[in-house]
Parts: sequence; structure tokens; C-alpha cells
Amino acid sequence: MSGFTLGKDILSYVAVGDSFTEGLDDPYPDSARFPQGRYRGWADRFAEHLARHVREVRYANLAVRGKLLRQILTEQLPRAVELRPDLVTLCAGGNDILRPGSDPDTLADAFEGAVRQLRDTGADVVIFTGFDTGFQPVMRHLRGKIATYNMHLRGIADRYHCRVVDLWSMKIFQDRRAWSDDRLHLSAEGHRRLALRVCEVMGVPVDEDWNAPWPQEPPAPWHQARQEDLRWARQHLVPWIHRRLTGRSSGDGVRPKRPNLEPLVRR
Repeated sequence: MSGFTLGKDILSYVAVGDSFTEGLDDPYPDSARFPQGRYRGWADRFAEHLARHVREVRYANLAVRGKLLRQILTEQLPRAVELRPDLVTLCAGGNDILRPGSDPDTLADAFEGAVRQLRDTGADVVIFTGFDTGFQPVMRHLRGKIATYNMHLRGIADRYHCRVVDLWSMKIFQDRRAWSDDRLHLSAEGHRRLALRVCEVMGVPVDEDWNAPWPQEPPAPWHQARQEDLRWARQHLVPWIHRRLTGRSSGDGVRPKRPNLEPLVRR
């Protein structure tokens, strides 16, 4: 890797992706400083860690919830290339994998083209694999498709000399406390731990351990677990299916939260 170094006076970083990178469901607690509905997420947290070791971090986050890979490549990739940052994090294809009939081989071909364009600018690129969904009953059937896509991503990373954040191997995310109520997005604690893992991959010093064991808690009674499943289906699964059937997306009308490379204010 050539562009990323903590020894720089100024480091530019662009995050590209969907809701995972936008930061759902990790809202900023300080509503006085941030607009309502503005999410923090692992990318903002990672940029904050960078800012503790670099004199000035210029950070843009182009990610928008609900975006498919082709939309990310059409709407975000040209802007990322135009900004010519030192570092790009790229996570895309997850929303495609969730849809019936999607082909991980075809997705990987498109993803590779994006990596090629970003590397041609001189940017260092960090790629994220998909999570292992074997522990989630509703999405367990996607495990094989995700694993196939992951193998493609690792091959792309090897060919273009990218670092990889291997979400599949992070067993810490097989705990419900790592996830928000919708079971699709990380919780605030999940985002915090992931930011620490990205720091580890990138060689950014931190004082906390992303893999620290979760505090022990008694298992929920069977009837409580079933009630939670029913509530989740009513509040999250049914609306998600309705959006798919009507051709709508949670990202309709949503703009990137940091469309420009701007100095990050240290928190």
C-alpha cells in the first residue's frame, strides 16, 4: 500500500457503500451538533481514530442506505475517483445478495472494476467481506452465496493489493447485542467494535480490544424469544418485503452525509 501512512500531515479518506458504511443504526448522541437522523457508524468512528494520529484528516462519506452495487458504482464511484483520496473503504453488494436471483460471480466482476478504477488513482483500498449469517435463522440460507462472494473479494484484494476486513471470521458479531432491533444493521456497540477492527487492519493504534468478550447474561426464556421474533417480523421484515414488492428503497431521497472531503473536527 502506498498512499496510507500515519506519518502524513494531511490524510484524505473516502468511505463508499450502503447503510453499513453510512452508519445505521448508530445515531450521534449529540443532537445539538448533528442533524436529526444523522448516523455515526464505524466509518466515522474510524476517521476519528485516524484524527488522533494525523495532524489533519479530510473525510468524506458517500454511502447511502439501501443502495445496490450498480447504484453505488454509478452514483458514488465517480465522485470517489474525482476526490482522489489517499484511502478508500469499499463495501458493496450486500443488498444485492439479499435479493433472490442475484449472482455473486456477476457482482464480483462489477466490484473488481470499481477497485481497478480506485487503485488507478493511487488510492489505497480496503475491502470488506460479508458477515457469516449462519447464526441468523432468517438469513442462514444466504450463507453459501455470501461465502462465494467473499472468495471473489479476497481474490480481488490479492490482485490489486488491497487490505481486507474479514467480517466473516469475526465471531464477536454472532451475539445479538452487536445488532440493532432490525437484525440487519449493527448496533452502536457493533459499530464501535468494527471501527477498532478496521484500526487493527490498518495499523492505527487503539487502546481497546474489538474482540473483548461480551458480558455474560442469562438466555432469554423461550416465550420471550418467540415474542421478539414476532415483533421483529411485524416491525421490520414485513416493511422490508413491502419495499421490495413496490420497488422502493430506504435510501430514496437520502443524500450522502459527507459528500466532500472536509477536515474532521476532533471529538
